[in-house]
Amino acid sequence: MRIPEPLPAPLSFEPFTVDEADAYGVSRGRLRHGRIVRLSRSIKCVDALDLADQQQLPPHRRYRAYTRVTLYSVASHRTAAEVWGFPLPAAQNDGLLHILRPAGMAPQRREGVCGHTGRLFSGEVCVVDGLALTSRERTWLDLAHRLSIVDLTVIADFLIRVPRPEYDQRVAPYATKSSLQAIISRHGGKRGIRKARLALELSRVGADSPPETRLRLALAEASLPEPQVNEPIQDDDGGLHHQPDLSYPLYRVAVEYEGAGHSRTDQVERDIGREERIRGLGWTEVRISRRHMLGDARAAVNKVRAALAAAGWRPGPSPA
Repeated sequence: MRIPEPLPAPLSFEPFTVDEADAYGVSRGRLRHGRIVRLSRSIKCVDALDLADQQQLPPHRRYRAYTRVTLYSVASHRTAAEVWGFPLPAAQNDGLLHILRPAGMAPQRREGVCGHTGRLFSGEVCVVDGLALTSRERTWLDLAHRLSIVDLTVIADFLIRVPRPEYDQRVAPYATKSSLQAIISRHGGKRGIRKARLALELSRVGADSPPETRLRLALAEASLPEPQVNEPIQDDDGGLHHQPDLSYPLYRVAVEYEGAGHSRTDQVERDIGREERIRGLGWTEVRISRRHMLGDARAAVNKVRAALAAAGWRPGPSPA
């Protein structure tokens, strides 16, 4: 049995379109070989690249062929959000590729694809490693129709977070409240626009993780005072100390969300030292873990409420 010539390297390690194969001089007969698998109309891949292998590919390599197979197609909605690394709720994953084409064109209709159409303005399409996709701001707005206000706020906080030099390899936030407001203003009648407006109002610069945002929103829902977000503690002499996740300077209450990384021995020791220092400044530290966030974060809210009450807070109008 004749062994076929290997495909050009760019076609061997990710899905490709028939037109791309033509451009590399691959014959249609070669594409009919048993080792070439049809993924969708005019999209193929080498059979060695099974489903598990495809799932291991970076998102832009998995999806490029689907944006190239039909003119004026860009990855959008949850697909674009995955490429951008948005903190998405797993329960909302429909397993489909979301592809957007400009208004007036027919949406993509193919197996495994959810086709969309809509107006695309200047600056709302980007290219990442050869993949055309909606911008971060436009992707956030497109998600508003299906996501909850809390989930949209989590993503907004992720986008407007100012990077920290010691942790991040970038110096600018992914978006600003102004750029998110601009995308809302540009698409006034879009589905989900009211949720997007409210999520933007609820967003705050400073949250370092989705649980921090969810905790802050749960405290607000429980009518507790709004905390500061990652602001340094100031002592009586004006000296600045560490930045709690959330804090109430008036009541000297700091709230820390402790994820999985806080179970390491070295981190536990640092956390104990931090709590000792904050106690020495006359502050109370409330430590919240994942279990406190279950059941709409009732346990977390109760812990913070108790600490505030012990510090003199009472429900009612905020002190002047």
